[in-house]
Amino acid sequence: MAVFTFVCRSSGKNWSAKQVSGDLEASAATTYELQRKLVQSAVATDSASAVQSSFSLITPTSAVFQVIIGGATFVGGGVAAAVPAAGEAAATQAAPAEEKKEEVKEESDDEDLGFSLFD
Repeated sequence: MAVFTFVCRSSGKNWSAKQVSGDLEASAATTYELQRKLVQSAVATDSASAVQSSFSLITPTSAVFQVIIGGATFVGGGVAAAVPAAGEAAATQAAPAEEKKEEVKEESDDEDLGFSLFD
């Protein structure tokens, strides 16, 4: 999995971006065009199949753009790509913890309220 983080700035009518720790750069007239160019540059560097991106304006003239290549892809609410073995172990351990929480809730429902239906 590769992560590319860019700092984007607007000067006049043009947006430019520079990679935080790397040499990738791009510029365009709109943020949409800039994002497309940055994704294409990142994919040219690392050609894994799954691509995710996130664009966040910080101020009206500056933003952060992140491109993530590879890793898990979410399709219809499920994970389509393989999860590392450590992730599988964590998911397996989380399931018993959820069962224990449910058991505690069931016990708390049977609390004595101080009266009986037969009094």
